[in-house]
Amino acid sequence: MGMAGRIKLSFHTRVLLTVLALCWILVGTFMIFQYQREKEFKTTLLDSRLQTYNSRIIDEYIKNGNIESAVSGIGSPLENLRITVIDSAGYVIFDNNDSTPFPVSNHNDRPEIRDARILGQGHASERHSESDDVNYFYSATASADGLIVRSAAPYSHTLKEILHADSTLLWIMAVMTLVMSMIGFVATRKISLSIKRLNSFAEKAERGEHIFEEDAFPHDELGSIASHIVRLYVQRDEQHREAMKLQQDKTRLKKQLTNNINHELKTPVAAMLACIDLLRDHPELPADKKAEFFDRIHKNALRLHSLLNDVSEITRMDEGASMIAKTDINLSGLINDIASEERLRTDMEIIVEGPDISIYGNRHLLESIFRNLIDNAISYSGASRLDIKYDKEGNFIVSDNGCGIPEEHLSHIFERFYRIDKGRSRAAGGTGLGLAIVKNAIAIHDGSIRVSSLNGLTFIFNLKVNKNVT
Repeated sequence: MGMAGRIKLSFHTRVLLTVLALCWILVGTFMIFQYQREKEFKTTLLDSRLQTYNSRIIDEYIKNGNIESAVSGIGSPLENLRITVIDSAGYVIFDNNDSTPFPVSNHNDRPEIRDARILGQGHASERHSESDDVNYFYSATASADGLIVRSAAPYSHTLKEILHADSTLLWIMAVMTLVMSMIGFVATRKISLSIKRLNSFAEKAERGEHIFEEDAFPHDELGSIASHIVRLYVQRDEQHREAMKLQQDKTRLKKQLTNNINHELKTPVAAMLACIDLLRDHPELPADKKAEFFDRIHKNALRLHSLLNDVSEITRMDEGASMIAKTDINLSGLINDIASEERLRTDMEIIVEGPDISIYGNRHLLESIFRNLIDNAISYSGASRLDIKYDKEGNFIVSDNGCGIPEEHLSHIFERFYRIDKGRSRAAGGTGLGLAIVKNAIAIHDGSIRVSSLNGLTFIFNLKVNKNVT
């Protein structure tokens, strides 16, 4: 039969049937277990009564030595109770049922006799007696000299009532099953209605229809479904807001960069113009004074050149990060080459420690990372030592033993044109873009950087290492 011919049950019906099946199985299992437990309890209780009766017969027999007088002298706890005594060989030597002869078979293989000889007591439930063709409940007790006194209660109506489990529990469980079924129906119906409302909400959201308050998802425990629907509904708005925010950020950064460039250009240009004006208006200046002004012009020209190079670098990374060419670079060799060059212009001890690693990246940007970090330490830290340490996973630690920087500046040092001491930075020839270039260059190589200022300044960053190149 095909799919079209099958009976398609609703979600509510499927859930309801599943819940009811589980409830009925649970209740049924508990009822059977409880019924058997109560029946075993009553069986144990009856056996205990008969064991006590047997023990009294044994005690009376030990006193007077006559089993008949011992049995007749003690009243029977149940009607028609049959008492038999079995010797150590397993044969019946006494039976109070005068209507049947002694059984001639050996009784040591009977379960109650076997248990009595091993444990001192034993019983058997509802076994047929061949001697008088009646079903009995047997309870046997062993004496110290090997005799077995066995009480046999016929399975009469009275005994069945004694051993029968109380039916009150069955009725209680039946009522509980009915109540649980009704609760299951109400609960599954509520879940079904909630899911229908959620599906309607999702369909309207996907079609872009306006969602009114009465169409909102219900306040129940269908959190995952509701969350999915909300994501569908707000997805387009979120994407639009994200695009707008990205565009606004780019516009703001461009505007900020332009303003900062204008501000930074004014200082070296003004200084150069002032020197040129003095040289032009006062040709009679001494040679040493002229040399001083030319030196100032040269320094400011270098500063202007450095600023334009850094601005070009930042702009290139902003506008075309995905277009930057990358090749396999031996990064450990590159770092050691840069460190060797920088050692020639400083007294600072520069230590490089790390294995031979390679990276798929842009050589110029990788150079800018380590040159800017070393230049930053040389120009501003006042340190006597700079350590560059890295491992084969591409985790780097660049630290100096200098003065560090105050805590309040740490979160801003990667911002463009941010200076802790503006006068000192300009005097050192800094453009304020070095650490911004470092952060952008690391990001282009799928890494991130953070900084701490404990016992100097420490930069911690990572670069994605090319593990296929050794």
